Amino acid sequence: MHVATEDHPGVSTLAGTPKEVQAQLGRSHAERVLVLAFDQVQPKVFDTLTENVTHVTASLFEILREQHDRQSLERLADLLLPRTPPSPRLLKEAAMLIQARKAVLESGDWLTAADVAQLAGLSTRNPSAQPNKWKKQGQIFAIHHGGIDYFPGYGLDPDAGFRPFKAMGRIIEAFAGHKDGWGMAYWFRADNGFLGGKRPQDLLASAPERVIEAARDEVRGITHG
Repeated sequence: MHVATEDHPGVSTLAGTPKEVQAQLGRSHAERVLVLAFDQVQPKVFDTLTENVTHVTASLFEILREQHDRQSLERLADLLLPRTPPSPRLLKEAAMLIQARKAVLESGDWLTAADVAQLAGLSTRNPSAQPNKWKKQGQIFAIHHGGIDYFPGYGLDPDAGFRPFKAMGRIIEAFAGHKDGWGMAYWFRADNGFLGGKRPQDLLASAPERVIEAARDEVRGITHG
C-alpha cells in the first residue's frame, strides 16, 4: 500500500502501512501525533477514510484555534453533523441489520477460538492460532463482534475431530467477493429454496454437495441480479 500524504496549515496526514508511516514519522518535526489503526480495511475504503479524516481534522483544528464565538461553534456543529438527516429507508435498513445480527448471535451456533480449540483438542497455549489459520486458509469463516472472532459450530465436523467440513472451504470460495462473514452467516441460517426450504447449515454434514451447489446458485443470482 502506498503512503498518502496531505498537508494543511498546522496539520499533516500520513497514511499507509505501519512501516511506511513509521518511516515518514522519522522525518517529521510534529509536536504531537494522533494515530488511527485499522486491523482490516479494503484499499478503496481506506483511501476514502484518509481523505475524509484529513479534511475533517484540518477543519476542526482551524476552528478550535479561532476565538470560541457563536459563529465558530456553529461551524463546528455543521462540521460534526451529517450533511443530511438519515432517511426513513436508511433507519429501516439499520433496524433490519441489527435484528438480523441479533438473531445470528443468539442462535447458539457460534464458538470462540478457545471453544474450538477445546472441542478439537488443540493446544491451549495459543488457542486462537489454529482456528485463525483455518480462517486465513479459507477452510472456515468467522463473524467479528465486540472485538472477537466467532466461528460457526455447524462448520466443524465431529467425525473428523471437529476440524472444518471440507465442503466449507468450497462454499467460502464460491462466495469470495460476494459475501463477508456476516453475509455467509445469514445465508447459512436462512431457509433456502434451492434446498427445498431447508437451511444450508442443517444439510452441510449430510448433503455437502447440495449445499455447495446452493451457494453457487446464490452467487449466480447475485451476479445476474
